[in-house]
Amino acid sequence: MAIEFIERRLALVNLGLVVEGDSEKSFIESKYFNDFAASLNIHICSPVINAKGGGNLISRNIDEHIRNCRKFTKPDRIFVLTDLEHEPCIEAVKQRIGIENADAIIVSRKAIEAWFIADYVVMSKWLKEDFYHENPEIIEEKPYEFLKSYTTAKNKRGPGSHVLFAKKMITLGFSLERAAQHLQCTSAQYFIKKLREISQSELTIQ
Repeated sequence: MAIEFIERRLALVNLGLVVEGDSEKSFIESKYFNDFAASLNIHICSPVINAKGGGNLISRNIDEHIRNCRKFTKPDRIFVLTDLEHEPCIEAVKQRIGIENADAIIVSRKAIEAWFIADYVVMSKWLKEDFYHENPEIIEEKPYEFLKSYTTAKNKRGPGSHVLFAKKMITLGFSLERAAQHLQCTSAQYFIKKLREISQSELTIQ
């Protein structure tokens, strides 16, 4: 009787993303993030769909962005990446977008700049001083406004525009894994958790 060999291996997951704006798009399209995703057996589909503002990530508009993502990238899974901003909680953002529209909705608290603040290594490199913030996601003001006021108080060069600051952080070596190691950066932890979950799908070959 012939012996049947069954090989089980992780299937490459094609992940499409709809993002809130230019900063998120720059991060997702960066070589760092693509290499990190590849280490989890995830391919980041191109183009990343830019909603150009959180106001466009509402239930009556999200369908068009999801359709464009499916049409232009042919993904296996779709994530939405957005900010908390002034919403009372993450669940309110998910309800606004419509949780049935994507495989995961990643909500950075309060904004993606909080992830940069959580990465003390890249922040210390940028500021040229030892830096650590205990609660990067619970800053009273918006994280970007905190960065402006902090650099002004320290007589240092400010962050510039949102997107230029994101690109600067990426160039200096920002790490989502390091941000997620911060105990008070739970949204970065959640993002990595959801990436690892979709990377666990298996393909059976006989």
